[in-house]
Order: sequence, then structure tokens, then C-alpha cells
Amino acid sequence: QVQLVESGGGLVQAGGSLRLSCAASGRTGSFYAMGWFRQAPGKERDFVAAIGSNIYYTDSVKGRFTISRDAVNTVYLQMNSLKPEDTAVYYCALNLGPAAEGVREGRADYWGQGTQVSVSS
Repeated sequence: QVQLVESGGGLVQAGGSLRLSCAASGRTGSFYAMGWFRQAPGKERDFVAAIGSNIYYTDSVKGRFTISRDAVNTVYLQMNSLKPEDTAVYYCALNLGPAAEGVREGRADYWGQGTQVSVSS
């Protein structure tokens, strides 16, 4: 069983920055891919970024967001130059395999509960 806990969301003005964290606990193993999705009100959940054997970003965040990992099963999403259209609940995802492509394609074995990011103009 794996648990994912997101943190770091909040309210920020356009052009500002936030750093999201997702801490994974439980039996994750040594090889897994993690990533971030977001869902705005009334919209579908969309892929944002994934990290594993490779790193992927959706086009709308390239050059502004950076995904990274550390040695304690934690994934980060550094979000710079935030725009109002980035407003959404951001969800952490984990696949029990090394291929980030799976996360990019929407497959996840585990999901976090989400953290709200609100960007004002």
C-alpha cells in the first residue's frame, strides 16, 4: 500500500511562484515513476509533468515548471511565472514502474488527494 501526500499549494499573484511537494510512503519499491496532474473546476484531469526514466511536460508549462525528485521518495513541482489558467487542484501520481510514459498517458497506481493552486491576475 502506498500513500501520497501533496503540499505547497496556495494563492499567488500572476507571475509568482509556488513549489509543490509530494511525499510517498509505503511499499513503493526502488523503481517507479511519479508525476503531476491538475484539474480545474468543470474540466477533466490533465497531465502536467512526469519523472522516471525520462521527464515529460505538457506544452503549456514548458519553460515555467520543473519536476524533480530527491532520495526520500518525494517529487517536487517548481512552478514559476504562474498564470491564472494554472489555477487547479494539483494531484500527485505514482506508478510502480520506471516508465514515465505511463504517467504521462494518465496511468497511475496511486493518487494523492490534491492540493489547491490559485493564481490571481
